[in-house]
Amino acid sequence: MLKRTLYFTKPSYLSLKNKQLFVEIKGDEQTKKVPIEDIGFMLIENMQITLSMPLIEELMNNNVAVIFCNSKHHPQSMLLNMEGNHQQTEVYRQQVAASEPLKKNLWKQTIVAKIENQAKVLDKLGFDSTPLPHLAKQVKSGDSDNREGMAARLYWKRLFGESFIRDRYGDWPNSILNYGYIVLRAAVARALTGSGLLPSFGIFHSNRYNAFCLADDIMEPYRPFVDLCVWDICQKYPDINVVEKEIKAEILEILSSDVAMKKQTRPLMIAITHTTASLVACFTGTKKQIEFPLIV
Repeated sequence: MLKRTLYFTKPSYLSLKNKQLFVEIKGDEQTKKVPIEDIGFMLIENMQITLSMPLIEELMNNNVAVIFCNSKHHPQSMLLNMEGNHQQTEVYRQQVAASEPLKKNLWKQTIVAKIENQAKVLDKLGFDSTPLPHLAKQVKSGDSDNREGMAARLYWKRLFGESFIRDRYGDWPNSILNYGYIVLRAAVARALTGSGLLPSFGIFHSNRYNAFCLADDIMEPYRPFVDLCVWDICQKYPDINVVEKEIKAEILEILSSDVAMKKQTRPLMIAITHTTASLVACFTGTKKQIEFPLIV
């Protein structure tokens, strides 16, 4: 079942009654309610929103990812269930025991999928995608030759112009890309915990201060889906250069957008769960390939 993404921007009190989320908006006499089992993500943007402890417990019991924004309305922290899978301990063992050759091979697969999707984005928008498909075929174990970086330098300039530099603190539309990636990161982290994996132990990323290294790894082939959405937003709102409410709402819709995976069409949110489940199978030795969606 496709889970709902809820976005809260007004001062509110969020509580739990009869396994349902009750939303009491300040100044609004009408109370809204949503079954907890229908929720996948909640984004809390207003600093005057209060959540009850019973609600938080029930959200975690249902593996709901809750994203909290700071005073500047930018996503800053995330709340995830620590026990998302009944075989979690065994999966942890397999993940931690993964050999370096296996992790390098998994990272190669990840980068190949990312570059292929970047090429698909350019093709879809009518831009020249050469030589990205060729670079994807050249990726070695662990991407030792950094074909990812070579592809990125070409990709960003063709997507947003020669003057664009992809930088976390760079000019527009970097800020909206950041927003989209944070939402995507939360979705991947939720799916990883749901599959019984530790988001902290990556196959490539290994920053000791990063609690979501594996999420940063696995989200790479999904980034082009955000890029495509951001490009479309830039065309739709050419005079806007800040992440406004309407833009945030469109970014959140990415999670329910349809993607192609194994000759089937499924929502991106569901595709991520298939990806993380296939990663578990790779760690346990029952599969050799991670399943990633392709842009069509």
